[in-house]
Amino acid sequence: MERSPVYKNPFRRPWLENNGAAAPSSGNTGLKGIIAGGITGGIEICITYPTEYVKTQLQLDEKSAAGGAKQYNGIADCVKKTIKGHGFFGLYRGLSVLLYGSIPKSAVRFGAFEALKKQSVDAKGNLSPQMRILCGLGAGVCEAIFAVTPMETVKVKFINDQRSSNPKFKGFFHGVSYIIREQGFRGVYQGLTPTIMKQGTNQAMRFYVMETLKDWYRKGNPDAPVPKLTVGAFGAVAGAVSVFGNTPLDVVKTRMQGLEASKYKNSVDCMIKIWKNEGPTAFYKGTVPRLGRVCLDVAITFMIYDSFMELFNKVWP
Repeated sequence: MERSPVYKNPFRRPWLENNGAAAPSSGNTGLKGIIAGGITGGIEICITYPTEYVKTQLQLDEKSAAGGAKQYNGIADCVKKTIKGHGFFGLYRGLSVLLYGSIPKSAVRFGAFEALKKQSVDAKGNLSPQMRILCGLGAGVCEAIFAVTPMETVKVKFINDQRSSNPKFKGFFHGVSYIIREQGFRGVYQGLTPTIMKQGTNQAMRFYVMETLKDWYRKGNPDAPVPKLTVGAFGAVAGAVSVFGNTPLDVVKTRMQGLEASKYKNSVDCMIKIWKNEGPTAFYKGTVPRLGRVCLDVAITFMIYDSFMELFNKVWP
C-alpha cells in the first residue's frame, strides 16, 4: 500500500498540523530574544538606576563592630546626603558599570528564556506551570554566571568606594583594572553562589508570574495580544513577588561583593553574622527602594521587550 503523501513531503512541518499554534515564528527566536533583551536592558537601567544606588547604599550601611552609628537614616536621608556631597549625578555613580553589564545581562536572560521556552511548550504553544518555573530558573542561572556576578561585584565596589574618605576608583576601566590587579580575576566574581541563588529565584518567580498572568488574560490562546499597559501591570506584580521572595539573598549577595567582603568566610558565615550582629530585620534592608526599583524595572522591561519582539516578528520572519 502506498504511503500517505504527507510522509513523503520533505518540507512537512508537524507543528502546523496543530492549528499553527505550537511553532515559534522562526528558528531565530533565541537570537531575537538576545537582541531585544540587550536593547531593553540598556534603556531600562538608565531610567531606574538612582533607586538601585540608594538600595545598595542602605544595604551596605551596617553598624560597625565598635558600635559606630550608621551613615544613613533612611531613603530620604541617603538621597539628601548623596546630592549634598556629590551633586545630583552622585545618584548615578556606578551607572557605567550597570550600563555595560545590563545589556549582556538582559540579552542572556531573555535569550536563554526564549531558547528554553521553545523546547518546552506544549502542542498549543503554552508553557505548563512547572516549565514556567524551570525556564525562568534556567534564565536566571545563565545570567548570573555569564553577566550578573561580575557586573554586580564591580557595581557594589564602586558604590562602596564612594563611601570612603579617599575614593580609589577614577572610572569604570580604572576601577576594574584596580580590582583585578589587587584581587585577581576572583575579585570580580565574588558572591557567585548567592548571585546564582538570587537570580535563579528572581527569574523563576518573575517569569512564572508573567507567563501565568498572560495565560490568564489570553484565556489559553498563546496568539492573543496583551495590551502593553497590561503587560506593565503584570510586570510590576511579578517584580513585587520577587522582591519579597528573595531580598534576604540580595542583602547577602551585596555584603559578599562589597569592599569588606573579606570579613566573611562564605555566604553562610555572612548570613550568621548578619543575624547575630544586626538581627533578622537586617535581611530586609533596602526593601522599599528595591521594591520601587524592581517593580518599575520589571514593568518597563517587559513592556519594552514585548514591543521589540513584536517588531522583530513583523520585520524578521
